[in-house]
Amino acid sequence: MAISLYDATVASFTQSLNAAVGFLDKGLAHCTAGGIDLNEVVETRLFPNMLPFRFQVLSVAHHTAGAIEGVKKGMFSPSTEIPPLDYQALQKVVADARAAVAAVTPDEINALEGKDVMFQFGEMKMPFTAEGFLLSFSMPNLHFHATTAYDILRMKGVPLGKRDYMGMPRLKR
Repeated sequence: MAISLYDATVASFTQSLNAAVGFLDKGLAHCTAGGIDLNEVVETRLFPNMLPFRFQVLSVAHHTAGAIEGVKKGMFSPSTEIPPLDYQALQKVVADARAAVAAVTPDEINALEGKDVMFQFGEMKMPFTAEGFLLSFSMPNLHFHATTAYDILRMKGVPLGKRDYMGMPRLKR
């Protein structure tokens, strides 16, 4: 049996977004209970030349709901701005991305297969098909940024484990 573009992307994005909602909720609860400054968490970097937690969380939304919108438009161009959002606003960004992804139907995403998509960052342009972009560009970026956000929360002492990162797998019914 072949796997559809919907199953490979939207279903996987949903799993990752649900997990991110969960680990962000645990992060908020832990920091609130422990008196940890959430503004400091939002600005935390794993290494000085890495972008902060807020960028990592924004990128989770950008490479899920934003990627789908980019494929629909035929153009994906990341913003160079990193808005100064607080922790709760970042949680809303992820929740909104989850709602946007949940609204995508299988027919809608499967119909995009083979569509041309251009990734553009400044003068750099990279041509993709919809499935190539979603599976070989957005999916790895999603996991990189979700992992980095998760790791920053772990570094702050949030009691997270592998299951918090993975979310609920799609079990046989």
